[in-house]
Amino acid sequence: MPQMTPSQARVVDPILTEIALGYSNQDFVGDAIFPSVPVQQRGGKIISFTNDDFRLFTTARAPGANTARVQFGYSSGSYTLEQHALEAVVPWELQHEASVVAGVQLGAAAVRKVQNVIGLRLEKAQADISTTAGSYAASNKVTLSGTAQWSDYSGTSSPSKDIETAKDAIRSQIGKYANTVVVSASVMAKLRQHPTIIDRVKYTGRDVVTEDLLASLWGVERVVVGKAVYLDAAGTLTDVWGKFVVVAYTVPGTKADLGEPTYGYTYRLDGAPYVEQGYPDKNAKSDIYPVTDEAIPVLTSASAGYLISAAIA
Repeated sequence: MPQMTPSQARVVDPILTEIALGYSNQDFVGDAIFPSVPVQQRGGKIISFTNDDFRLFTTARAPGANTARVQFGYSSGSYTLEQHALEAVVPWELQHEASVVAGVQLGAAAVRKVQNVIGLRLEKAQADISTTAGSYAASNKVTLSGTAQWSDYSGTSSPSKDIETAKDAIRSQIGKYANTVVVSASVMAKLRQHPTIIDRVKYTGRDVVTEDLLASLWGVERVVVGKAVYLDAAGTLTDVWGKFVVVAYTVPGTKADLGEPTYGYTYRLDGAPYVEQGYPDKNAKSDIYPVTDEAIPVLTSASAGYLISAAIA
């Protein structure tokens, strides 16, 4: 008899697992540039991309001659999924007082809270990867300073011009314009008041600068604002996305999508996150629901991205 796989061996709560899979926190935006890709194994090869999609190959063939061959995508190292797990606690006293059947709603609330904690860790990992300047070539990054920073309203800073520079840098390398811009909440706060942005949108009939409006202005599919914060070592609430702006070309896909020079993926074990069947803890007088996620974000094509550091002072 063949040995069971880990996914077959684990016993999950189908209702709470469905809640965990469907739950999303609007403050988290990392999946916009690192879309999830389901994988069957906890380790494997990272598929990276080149600009071979856009090369002019010799395709003419004489009778009897060999047919030219081309290969897209290549392995650039290995990934290993990270497992992150927490247990959601639902006290019996609260279950007894709640007017629900079998405590399902209370279990769902507890699972959502745990998902927030696990999701924040992933968001921070995605932000750390995409805001590391060393990951990008010199042509695909810039650090603003002084009057060039978007928080300077003296008239010399130009967010839209900087975004166009980023889009051109990406297109020159992968043949596609960026479709996604990630800005931190603190950067967005400055953009809403920036004179050049306000001047360009005043004829639209809109009096508030929104993400959709910026996306239209910059010619991208979406602008997303990273609102998540975390407690740093000093106990201070800090923006996960700092003062950075990430411009990227990214598409949802699967690990089998070779030749699409997308910015990044989040490899995630198929079926994760999942909630194991709850068990009673008599000492704590509570039901316990173990929640597990197994995922790792990877940068698959730095040339499909552009990093703006110190966008604001």
